[in-house]
Amino acid sequence: MSTATLPVAGVPAGTLTVRDLPPDQRPRERLAQLGAEALSEQELLACLLGRGVAGESVLVSAWRLLAAFGTLRGLAEASVEQLSSVHGIGLAKAVQLKAAVELARRLTLPAADGGRPVIDSIDAATAVLRPRLLDKRKEHVVALLLDARHRLIRVSPIAVGSLSASLVHPRELFKEAIIASAAAVLVAHNHPSGDPEPSEHDLELTGRLVEAGALLGIEVLDHLIIGADGVVSLAARGLMTAGLAVRRVTRKARRRE
Repeated sequence: MSTATLPVAGVPAGTLTVRDLPPDQRPRERLAQLGAEALSEQELLACLLGRGVAGESVLVSAWRLLAAFGTLRGLAEASVEQLSSVHGIGLAKAVQLKAAVELARRLTLPAADGGRPVIDSIDAATAVLRPRLLDKRKEHVVALLLDARHRLIRVSPIAVGSLSASLVHPRELFKEAIIASAAAVLVAHNHPSGDPEPSEHDLELTGRLVEAGALLGIEVLDHLIIGADGVVSLAARGLMTAGLAVRRVTRKARRRE
């Protein structure tokens, strides 16, 4: 597609850069004068990117990003590899964008005690996890690694894909917990279908994690399942006792025979 035909507001056809625009139409100057809220998504992205490529305004690069991923949320969920594949972006700008997205996500964390949130309730855990998991198209398994006072050390990605015993092994979770010197963990994953009701795989995995945690002296506090229709806590349902979830799965299997 020729850059001369791209529908970029305020960018004349040809090979002009942002510097060729009148000062009151340049994204950086507009932000400084009017505030960030006055800028379009395209202009805000242009401010983050800084500059375009030879023969192409940074506003065109910003337009290409929005066109490639559809929405800001789609852009935020894109990987560094996907972002850098867009013409005019490259690795350095892709990393800048991912860093900006992560900073925005961290602003949603409930601050406490030096900025580290205390995960002392389902609501506190959901506040951290929901922005990360809700709109994912695949199942993402993550863990909140906590210290002895249940302050968040960090959020650790564990696996992406269909949640099964073969995909999510306890060693993947507890390796991260041991490296972080975590005293406890809270596991969570999303259901892209929107329905947060636990599956048999969810229950089986929970039982295995609880048993492994007991052997290692790292408590598994809860397993949250997050969907558009709500959040289910397996601890609140009494399913965090070692072996209990596995026995429920076994009973269901026997009833089908």
